[in-house]
Amino acid sequence: MHTPLVLPLWPDGSAQNPAEPEERPRLEVYLPDSSVPSPRAAVIVCPGGGYTRRAPHEAAPVARLFATRGLVGMVCHYRVAPHLFPAPQADAARAVRLVRHRAAELGINPRRVALMGFSAGGHLACTVATQPDLYREPEDDLVGRCAARPDRLILAYPVVSMTREYHHGSTENLLGPNPPEELRRQLSNELHVTPQNPPAFVFHTADDPGVHVSNSLRFAEACLAQGVPVELHIYQSGQHGVGLAEDIPSLCSWPRLLIDWLRDWIEPLT
Repeated sequence: MHTPLVLPLWPDGSAQNPAEPEERPRLEVYLPDSSVPSPRAAVIVCPGGGYTRRAPHEAAPVARLFATRGLVGMVCHYRVAPHLFPAPQADAARAVRLVRHRAAELGINPRRVALMGFSAGGHLACTVATQPDLYREPEDDLVGRCAARPDRLILAYPVVSMTREYHHGSTENLLGPNPPEELRRQLSNELHVTPQNPPAFVFHTADDPGVHVSNSLRFAEACLAQGVPVELHIYQSGQHGVGLAEDIPSLCSWPRLLIDWLRDWIEPLT
């Protein structure tokens, strides 16, 4: 696999760039083999980490998997604590807009851009999918030119709610200590599903000790109520944060199910 192409989300000198270079918001782009014809579909991956870090095993390995299947895989390095909302939202929304803006040069179909998230990254992806214009960063020159809502949404053991059986760490790291109830409800994405939501693929384990499975169940239920296509896979048992679960026999089938769900985006791309 080739070295990824790195695309900064914000220009040099932007107030959106933290002082630490390694924390600069950016996209790492993993292109498929040159034999795969353009335009290709793309999947932007938001790793988990409780809004305090970005888990490496939910980043490059996932993007590489998509690239080996003929998609453009991307990792979104979004801001985490101490950067609070709306910083992560601004980064992820900008990432989707930037991919569409640069679709031609990257060989991407701008109408086939998926957003994927693990755990807290799932919350971020879900927020952009349900509320793409919840926050519009004034510095984002692509607002109004390119849409932020993805064409498909992929969630792996996601944080969805910030009011019911929610992940306290993610909530505090995103919203600060003791956030007001109104803000917690605004960031509880199961409450904001509309018929405009993209089709969704959701994976969780029934006994996840980190993020309660009700997050996925309620989101899927909200999608069904709004007529949004959703594919939900609840496995009987498994720890939180399993990533691609390649070494876990009882869970390793879930990435294959995801690739099958994306099959119409892979063969053929028309």
